[in-house]
Amino acid sequence: MRILLVRPKPHKDTIGLQSIMICEPLELEYLAAAVKGKHQVVLVDMILEKRSLAYFIKDYQPEVVALTAYISHVNIIKEYAGVIKKINPGIKIIVGGVHAEVVAEDFFGKNIDFIVTGNGIEVFSELVDDIEQGVYKEQQDTLFYGEKAENVPNIHPNRKITQRYRASYYYVFHNPCALVKTSYGCPYTCSFCFCRQVTGDKYYERDVADVIEEIKRIKEPEIYIVDDNFLYSKKRVEKFCDLLEQEGIKKRFLIYGRADFIAQNEKTIERFAIMGLRAVIVGLETAKEEELELYNKKSSKAVNEKAIEVLAKYNVDCYGTFILGIDWDTEDFDYLYKWLKKWDLQFINLQPFTPLPGTPLYDRYKEQLIIPREKYEQWDLANLVVKPSKLSIRSYYYNILKIYFKLTLKPRSLKKNMKYGLLANVKLSLGVSRIIWQYIKKILSI
Repeated sequence: MRILLVRPKPHKDTIGLQSIMICEPLELEYLAAAVKGKHQVVLVDMILEKRSLAYFIKDYQPEVVALTAYISHVNIIKEYAGVIKKINPGIKIIVGGVHAEVVAEDFFGKNIDFIVTGNGIEVFSELVDDIEQGVYKEQQDTLFYGEKAENVPNIHPNRKITQRYRASYYYVFHNPCALVKTSYGCPYTCSFCFCRQVTGDKYYERDVADVIEEIKRIKEPEIYIVDDNFLYSKKRVEKFCDLLEQEGIKKRFLIYGRADFIAQNEKTIERFAIMGLRAVIVGLETAKEEELELYNKKSSKAVNEKAIEVLAKYNVDCYGTFILGIDWDTEDFDYLYKWLKKWDLQFINLQPFTPLPGTPLYDRYKEQLIIPREKYEQWDLANLVVKPSKLSIRSYYYNILKIYFKLTLKPRSLKKNMKYGLLANVKLSLGVSRIIWQYIKKILSI
């Protein structure tokens, strides 16, 4: 069968990191690998394409279209499904991705035929076979396929399917950049986390030797390991470094990692830095002790600061992510700014507290929403979705902008970023300016 895999573009109302990063659609590359040799597969990345989805549907004439999505893509996916069915009602439409696995009902609709609710890679292959053989049950309603996975995929992604786009995939200063996933889930229990819902609080690891075999086939010099937390097992990280050295692999790595591991395992970080660790995205979350406890981070302000020091000592950039409380006032924003100014992180991402559907926090805060759940495109961890208790909405956004402006425009930050070259800085500046303009429009519209 002819299968078209589609990565959706973001909605115009989504304030997103796509302005400073466009990464390869790894989940779709895994789907392509799962059906390789059995079906004809083409992938379309609508973030990068200038032509419409309708063009590709008419040109390729697929029998199956599979789309992947986060919460902010729900309405885009439904729009795409309508376009596809209008061209050819016989095309079967499959929707998957992390949001579909946790809150499948958000995608329910007359134009979507199947929703994959778990174990996507294996289920997709089986579902496509069922469609080809016509053994599924025809009915009016959307069919749900899949259960929570009990193991990790034993295949490598098919990166050839994104060959024409690969030069355009990057993450901030990491360009060009490829993605690798070495584990699924997270063993920690942070109260705000959506990722836990995907694997049902379970944690699975790939064999490190198999990960190395995958990396050996990657051409890009930069590798972004997209595990929810790569720094979990000291033994596993050290084995990873050992194998990098044994195989003579020279890559630069960006990873997610917890502050407590970094603070407690300085020698491991030193070794990893020698083997190519370039930056760590750390969920620092807040500069306040009581908020770390509220988020069940099992960390502390002192541990966070120690982690920043360790990374700086070995010339590893710290990309800090932070949750902005809905009960904050101007003093709270000023406190965070002073703390950030002191610690001089390479990159920061400020996220207004967002109780995502599918998490226990959503039910607790759903009566305080200022953005309806149905406006999915604004559930992007950048728009304010819960009414702040001490500031007006306009003032809240203004305080976010003020921190970004004061930190990114200070001479020291500009000078520090020049190590990545003029082109990378121009690209980042243009992306940041687009995000800032989106915030300004939010403020002016209130």
